[in-house]
Amino acid sequence: MPTVPGAFEGIANVLAVLVLLVEFLMLRAALLHAQVRLYAAQSLLVSLLAGAVAWGRDVPELWILALVSVAFKVIAVPWVVLRLVRQADAEIAGSGALGVASEVLLALGVAAFGFFTVGSLPLHSPTLPKAALSLAVAVVLVACILIAVRSDVVSQAIGFFSLENGVSLASLVVAAGLPLILEVAFLFDLLVAVVVFGVLMRVHHGRSATLSTSALTRLRG
Repeated sequence: MPTVPGAFEGIANVLAVLVLLVEFLMLRAALLHAQVRLYAAQSLLVSLLAGAVAWGRDVPELWILALVSVAFKVIAVPWVVLRLVRQADAEIAGSGALGVASEVLLALGVAAFGFFTVGSLPLHSPTLPKAALSLAVAVVLVACILIAVRSDVVSQAIGFFSLENGVSLASLVVAAGLPLILEVAFLFDLLVAVVVFGVLMRVHHGRSATLSTSALTRLRG
């Protein structure tokens, strides 16, 4: 007989669903400020999941990680990106080769592929919320679509940052004994990525007076 999900599994699954929904909202957002705020909301959900893991799996050090994640990913990173956007005096996200409807349909297909592929794997553990893991993979794949279809530096940066949120989500539901080590490594990687994308935004805008990357496709050897 199927077992009733426990409180921790239920919380993890609900938060994972919300993280995926926010990822789709990022894909649909036409304004750069909206994308950044959605990333902050998504990061807050991942931080709440860290708190849920700390409570559900009795890993008290994750409470500290949750607070650091809020300070860095919910407050600091969005503030830095919004400041760069204001300095560039840009608001509209660059459009890709596909329309919004086509992008969403493509993302739905990719998310469904990731969700059902992971769901079909023979993973059985009383501590593993399998649905949350499947949703985390879907978040990563949709973030890849966001990076690929948008032609502005900010959207691509937000896509990369949200991809890190998907990886963090997966690590929190999979690595019961190692999430703190993994998350510290992910936060360090995110810090490097923020610095790199910040420099890229400044240099690209300084040379082309735009945040669009569409002109870069015309570069030749």
